[in-house]
Amino acid sequence: MTATPILEAVGVTKAFTQDGLTALALKGVSLSVSQGEFVSIVGRSGSGKSTFLSVLSTLLKPDAGQLNYHGRDLARASEAEINAIRHGDFAVIFQFHYLLPYLTALENTLLPFMRGLKPVTRAQKARAMQSLERVGLADKAHRLPGQLSGGEQQRVAIARALVKDARILFADEPTGSLDSATGGTVMELLKGIHGDGLSVVMVTHNEEYARLGDRVVRMEDGLVV
Repeated sequence: MTATPILEAVGVTKAFTQDGLTALALKGVSLSVSQGEFVSIVGRSGSGKSTFLSVLSTLLKPDAGQLNYHGRDLARASEAEINAIRHGDFAVIFQFHYLLPYLTALENTLLPFMRGLKPVTRAQKARAMQSLERVGLADKAHRLPGQLSGGEQQRVAIARALVKDARILFADEPTGSLDSATGGTVMELLKGIHGDGLSVVMVTHNEEYARLGDRVVRMEDGLVV
């Protein structure tokens, strides 16, 4: 791992307005992530950690501040530029797997390739099978989500995130809906993925899991503390 930042947030702010009231979720937050680093972000509910992850992964646009990726400020990039990075270099997994119930595990893993009217290629199918094999589910590739356990469904979601050879994996409470044993299995998988050189930024409320990263960042009331 090098100390060169691959992603850097500088003075990021984000506010939300509901029923005429504005709440500042992020109050000038800064963070740098190095190539190959595993950063854990922890904090109480409402601390702003999930909002911050959404900004880092470009799912939300900051109101102010910079989000630099390889020298490009994504906070001021065009939607086309952001989409290209989001679909190429960034991958996101959530607390809930968000699998399509009528698609098999293999078809769900192939979803990042299903853009426009282009048919999925043989090479992409092979890559999806390799991704499922990496998470230990190659033998269940043709099962529907309803035929899989909760932990297996989350592993399919990880396979889907990995299939496009991303450079940074963002994980928002990836074990939050799982029991402790299954959550531990998912964390072992994430650690293995990180060991292969992928940068990982994970939000979690689990202190034990947070310590598995290279660095723990704590947030409170919209700030890094």
